[in-house]
Amino acid sequence: MTCASCAARVERGLNALEGVHATVNFAVERARVEHDPRVSAADLVRVVESTGYRATVVGPAGNAPDQQHPELPADRLLPRLIGSALLAAPVVVLSMVTAWQFSDWQWVVFALTTPIVVWGGYPFHRAALRTAAHRAATMDTLVSLGTLAAYLWSAVAVITGAGHLYFEVAAVVTVFLLAGRYAEAHAKRSAGAALRELLELGAKDAAVMRREDGVPSEVRVPIADLRVGDVIVVRPGERVAADGVVIDGATALDTSAMTGESLPVEVTEGDKVLGGSLNTTGLVLVRATKVGADTQLARMGAMVADAQAGKASVQRLADRVSAVFVPAVLGIAALTLAGWLLSGASVAAAFTAAVAVLIIACPCALGLATPTAILVGTGRGAQLGILIKDPRVLEAVKDIDTVVLDKTGTVTTGEMAVGGLAVAGGEDPDVVLARAAAVESASEHPIAAAVVAAANAGGLQIAAVTEFTSRPGHGVSGVVDGVRVEVTRAAVAHQTGTAVDVSWDGQVRGTVTLTDTVRPTSAAAVAELKAMGITPVLLTGDGAAVARTVAGEVGIDPADVIADVLPAEKAEAVKRLQAQGRRVAMVGDGVNDSVALATADIGMAMGTGTDAAIEAGDVTLVRGDLGTVATALRLSARTLRIIRQNLVWAFGYNIAAIPLAAAGLLNPMIAGAAMAASSVLVVTNSLRLRRFER
Repeated sequence: MTCASCAARVERGLNALEGVHATVNFAVERARVEHDPRVSAADLVRVVESTGYRATVVGPAGNAPDQQHPELPADRLLPRLIGSALLAAPVVVLSMVTAWQFSDWQWVVFALTTPIVVWGGYPFHRAALRTAAHRAATMDTLVSLGTLAAYLWSAVAVITGAGHLYFEVAAVVTVFLLAGRYAEAHAKRSAGAALRELLELGAKDAAVMRREDGVPSEVRVPIADLRVGDVIVVRPGERVAADGVVIDGATALDTSAMTGESLPVEVTEGDKVLGGSLNTTGLVLVRATKVGADTQLARMGAMVADAQAGKASVQRLADRVSAVFVPAVLGIAALTLAGWLLSGASVAAAFTAAVAVLIIACPCALGLATPTAILVGTGRGAQLGILIKDPRVLEAVKDIDTVVLDKTGTVTTGEMAVGGLAVAGGEDPDVVLARAAAVESASEHPIAAAVVAAANAGGLQIAAVTEFTSRPGHGVSGVVDGVRVEVTRAAVAHQTGTAVDVSWDGQVRGTVTLTDTVRPTSAAAVAELKAMGITPVLLTGDGAAVARTVAGEVGIDPADVIADVLPAEKAEAVKRLQAQGRRVAMVGDGVNDSVALATADIGMAMGTGTDAAIEAGDVTLVRGDLGTVATALRLSARTLRIIRQNLVWAFGYNIAAIPLAAAGLLNPMIAGAAMAASSVLVVTNSLRLRRFER
């Protein structure tokens, strides 16, 4: 595709199929298609071909642009650009400097211009003919008509010996447009660099421990052959080939390319690691828990590719304009020619104005305004550990005035530890803790993990549990040693932390107090949100006393604390804030946050949280660092600002330039230069997002 009109044509063709919804992105040359199972991939490709283009199906995780197109447009254009520029130089000199014009110079200029128009302009003419065969018109139609008209008019004038020559127009416009297309191709490639870099982080093969004839040995296998449970040997300088857990050794892993974390992360036995991380020091053995498309790196690539293939709502206006742009310009050019002739002007003046109209018009800038900004913005976000799922999120960011923060695992680390145990008179503390741990061993809640860890640390024997039941937000129960034991929220609030009561036979036998450490970056993150004019709200199922303590540590006002909220009530809390007229972003990490994340105007899931939360969120914060919330909001706002700047320029350029050309105030050569520059300017403006920092 060469312009937004191409993309609009392909999109219309795909959406004409029953059961198909497609969006076509000009910048990344992709169509994202949701379709009825009865519609096959071959049907979709056939429709694209019927509109005059070619298509192939790419994998769900996305491929880097250079993998899709081994022969890049820039590589094909460069020889034509250099050759045409060398031939155009003497054409311009002889045409513009009368003192250098010798006898029959017109024939020399004719000879030099012919290969420029025929060979140099071939990509434009070929595309114009292809679309004309399908009764359509694109930007290439305008370019081809303009340059051929100038060339053929001049050729007739040379042969007949009468008439004004426009060879320099045909030559220079072709060179300018080739230069613009070449620069645009390079700029678009730079725009997609972040996603390519992300996808290239994955290892190509891995050293795996396998048993050969019962003897363990190390073999190197391609990534595609890795299986869950494989033990991977990762040496210094190598990348971890899959998500997994360290089972032996210790090292420091560089995760900066995926999470934006500048310092290497120390890992040792029992620590989780991400595929794509670079091992900097020691040798470690990693047991693979997720391989292939299931790894976080692959999922990140898929999410970024999906976001880049999507469209923001603001793009729809540009798409509607692009769909009728070329036919409208052709009509304006015809009216310009007729108007000048009817006004009594010379044929040469009328022809010049009409050619200028054809050449100045540029639907490319309209088509590139939004997708290139999204391409660079989402790619830069991925480098900083911020995954934006849908471009429409960018438009919702500007109105956000409230950020609701889940406490456990978001403001705090979520890594709870038993801080105290108080038992009723006559009760054995070890029995109380052991029975509580037995029941909690069947739960995946952070409180459960802390209680079990405390029992293990004390060397207690944890019995088996039967008839286990769980009531989210209330507690768990089960039969241990023939007795039904309940571990529930404490009836009395504790200032020092979360507390649970351990009961059996209808009596509370003891109370376990758990503490949760506030993340080191939470206070700074809250301060930054306040500086942006955003109100942070703490939302938690813990009691008011604990919630106020945590809020005080991080700088959240007591009035903005919502405590004692059951998991099912979190979404209702978000709705109440929205009912007050607030625009709410929700940040959470657990299964019980997923509904609230989906309810909020923007859901931000911590990448260290559950898959359910990540799927429900509009934005994933890979690092699990609250500090990236403000960064995500700033990046989204900056991307939206760039989109608006691009659209203002693209619309303004065409609204101003076409009337000027029709009025005869623009030389066709200047028109060609301006048209080529407009697309490059839009893409270059988008590239400024690559310099965005936290």
